[in-house]
Amino acid sequence: MSNMQRIAAAALFFAGLAGLAAPALAQEWAPSKPIRIIVPIVGSTNDALARIVAEKLQTAIGQPVYVENKPGAGGNIGADMVAKSAPDGHTLLVGYNGPLAINVSLFDKMPYDPLKDLAPITLAVTSPQYLAVTSSLPVKNVAELVAMAKADPKKLSYGSVAVGSASHLTMEMLKLAAKVNLTHVPYKGASPAVTDLVAGNVQAAFMVPGNVQQFARDGRLKLIASTGPKRFPSTPNVPTMIESGFPDFVATSWIGFLTAAGTPRNIIDRYNKEIVAILNLPDVRARLREMEFEIVAGTPEQFGDWIRGEIPRWGKVIRETGTKAN
Repeated sequence: MSNMQRIAAAALFFAGLAGLAAPALAQEWAPSKPIRIIVPIVGSTNDALARIVAEKLQTAIGQPVYVENKPGAGGNIGADMVAKSAPDGHTLLVGYNGPLAINVSLFDKMPYDPLKDLAPITLAVTSPQYLAVTSSLPVKNVAELVAMAKADPKKLSYGSVAVGSASHLTMEMLKLAAKVNLTHVPYKGASPAVTDLVAGNVQAAFMVPGNVQQFARDGRLKLIASTGPKRFPSTPNVPTMIESGFPDFVATSWIGFLTAAGTPRNIIDRYNKEIVAILNLPDVRARLREMEFEIVAGTPEQFGDWIRGEIPRWGKVIRETGTKAN
């Protein structure tokens, strides 16, 4: 073979490699218009996480990313919007326990099926909750709160971010376990619930750390227990519910990203890659750790398995407490 033939053969070989590489490169999807991230609740850690990710995502993905709050029906309204959106990757959902796992058992009729009508991208974060009480309430621990509730069953009320939220059902778990009554006052999001808790209009609430820690630091709330298997490192003096006399009392809140079912896999893979990378950025990890979140950032399959496991777990709580949506 002459030198010219060798050069020609090499050129054909590398051209073939380039041809093989081109389809692979073409598979990485890019959006053609702005992205909407729907948050089905107002003023919560869900909203904070959405905005942290949105800020970084628009740089990574090359289009503006807008966060829209669409609250109502325990998160069903916003989740249904995404479930019924075009499966083209331009509408995302920040989903959590309520609209993805709890509402299946809480509502007699759902406008969407979280397993069939939504496509998981990644479970982002998980977090136990604090049992917080207003600073004027004369209790220092769970036993004293329970004793007060037993002494006057109509005296105490508790706030939640919504009917059927983890904050709602976790208190229902306590009521069942301790055989006490506290009147439920549901709100449309964490901000109004915490505002009324600080003001003393409700006396107690289960809330994720990011919603209550700053108020506890300045003395406007008291944290008397947490719902994880171990104490939060930032509050080593706050016992767990297990330590407070309630064995196996563990209740975790979680947040993840999803899109409409039927969205092509290459779109889901692109979002998974970008969001997982964002969650692992040092500045983002630092901000989420300040909120006491544990970063998960896994695969779509792992998130799907997580949701399938959470539906019966919360369903058991709903059946045992007799809780139903209003």
